[in-house]
Amino acid sequence: MKVVVAHNRYREAIPSGENVIVDTEIAQLTAAGVEVVPFQRSSDSIAVMPAVEKALLPLSPIYGRAAQRDLSKLLAAERPDVLHLHNPYPLLSPWVVRTAHQHGVPVIQTVHNYRQVCSSGLYFRDGHNCQDCRGKLLGWPAVQHRCYRGSAAQSALMATTLAVHRPTWRSVERFIALTDQIAAHLRDYGIPDEHLVVKPNGLPDPGEPTPIGEGFLYGARLSPEKGLGLLLDAWQRHPDGALGTLRIAGDGELRPLAEQAAAQRQDVRYLGILDQAGMRAARHESAVVIAPPTWNDVLPTVVLESMAAGRPVLGTAVGGIPYMVGTGPDAGGWLVEPTPSALAEALPIARDRAAAVAPAARDRYLKHFHPDVLTPRLIDIYAEVKLTANFDRPVR
Repeated sequence: MKVVVAHNRYREAIPSGENVIVDTEIAQLTAAGVEVVPFQRSSDSIAVMPAVEKALLPLSPIYGRAAQRDLSKLLAAERPDVLHLHNPYPLLSPWVVRTAHQHGVPVIQTVHNYRQVCSSGLYFRDGHNCQDCRGKLLGWPAVQHRCYRGSAAQSALMATTLAVHRPTWRSVERFIALTDQIAAHLRDYGIPDEHLVVKPNGLPDPGEPTPIGEGFLYGARLSPEKGLGLLLDAWQRHPDGALGTLRIAGDGELRPLAEQAAAQRQDVRYLGILDQAGMRAARHESAVVIAPPTWNDVLPTVVLESMAAGRPVLGTAVGGIPYMVGTGPDAGGWLVEPTPSALAEALPIARDRAAAVAPAARDRYLKHFHPDVLTPRLIDIYAEVKLTANFDRPVR
């Protein structure tokens, strides 16, 4: 089996769970004997592009000429069985689907967000969940609210891209929905069930967990939808030191909020930007990981990493978090409504029950998110799509 994995990498300066998942999946597939041919572009390259390429960059989401040329050469040379697409924006463009089909190569896409409909991909704006563009031929509300990179012009181009590529997306042979919620989003978009499969992301096994530490860890992009404000509001409702230590890792527009909290309270530590080794160390020191987004976060990598490390998760009941943490006696943590009062009430419960719930968190990872479970499923998807693609591969 030979697979081209196509992905536009997010900027490396801002930690991206999607980048981590793509790298991990490539490694897992290779270890399982699949020949993987990466076809990746990085948003970091935009800063050093020649002036002519930069001038054409706004059109890249619609049709990335350089990417199509390079992909066409790659497909002709490698003759893969399938192309597996992750993020196409901004340098690849959904046009890679059409390029693959021109070479008789079926396409699978893992859907990490809501970008088929929403220009920002989040279904979230101005501090609240938003689906104003849902069901519209052209997402004009995204232009009005400058949803893509805070620019009306770029939002107009992205909304146009989504309208132009509606037939492109509907020609994809198989969508991998990370959760049932993403599957529902795709059905609402018009994707039939026979073109959908639900399969979450997985992460490598870090090994047997270390004994839990003390306190809590929040590690995410410091932006409004990730829930830092919600967490600090809930934390402030307890006396300084009552819950142990709150460690905050990450960077973003709300960094001053994290720095201010660390300056005002002895039980809050702002750790700044951490690499993977730094995050492992921070989890080792902590007893519970907090994942409090207020938007419908699809499948936050921080939750996977936490359960793999045997750390229970205190999460908001939004997006894919209930799917990941689970419910009932075998749950890998606790779920609360995304309100300060609900989170504040759950914090001391999580503190007191962390050691008892930690084994369930690890067990849930082993049963549902371990590579030994997920990689064979992904290979089966490839094989099925290869066999059922309804066009003939061209003869060289």
